[in-house]
Amino acid sequence: MAATKTIPIVMVAGAPLQSGFIKSLSEPGGNVTGLSGMDAELGGKRIQVLRELIPNLNCVGVLATTTTTDPFSQPFVADVQAAAKAANLRASPVLIGGSSELEEAFSLMAKDGAQAVIVQGFFGPFAGRIVQIVNRHRIGYMSTDRSAVVAGGLVSVSANFPILYEQAATFVDKILKGENPARLPVEQPSIFQITVNNRTVQALGLSISPTLLAQIDEVID
Repeated sequence: MAATKTIPIVMVAGAPLQSGFIKSLSEPGGNVTGLSGMDAELGGKRIQVLRELIPNLNCVGVLATTTTTDPFSQPFVADVQAAAKAANLRASPVLIGGSSELEEAFSLMAKDGAQAVIVQGFFGPFAGRIVQIVNRHRIGYMSTDRSAVVAGGLVSVSANFPILYEQAATFVDKILKGENPARLPVEQPSIFQITVNNRTVQALGLSISPTLLAQIDEVID
């Protein structure tokens, strides 16, 4: 967006409305359109899943970037805080500038009594390292992408990103056929994924309730 205000840009994820990329979902108003991942709108569902996994849950950590590093952290953290408050839980957000501060961030959350942490997608590439750290603190790691669960994280709740990328092609097709991106409504996902790592569940002394099992799309053993 900084590079061009005229060449059409098709996005696939993020929080375009909260981040100020578009004027509205129904009429973006500029050269950006595509899909929202609703990643800053799933706090309620993420809290619900964590409460199913951790019945005595009372404090949820949030690992996010500073807004200088990534402005998306603001709506992401606000969404989790609002969901935690609605569920009568305490939120413990820690904002950091990058991966060099991971150890300190989790130490702070552990001292604050966090039993689980919801991690901003920005830190997905560091999932393996985060798994090692949370294992030491015995904190449940909830990610925004299943790849972190494959790496040993506890659980993820997210849009189905492969489907979103497929849908993005339809926007490209429409624009190449002459449609104006300013008037192409931004679409939101209708399919979401819950992935749980059963080995991590057992290692934390937790269990998957029948109610949660009915909602889970994938259990990794």
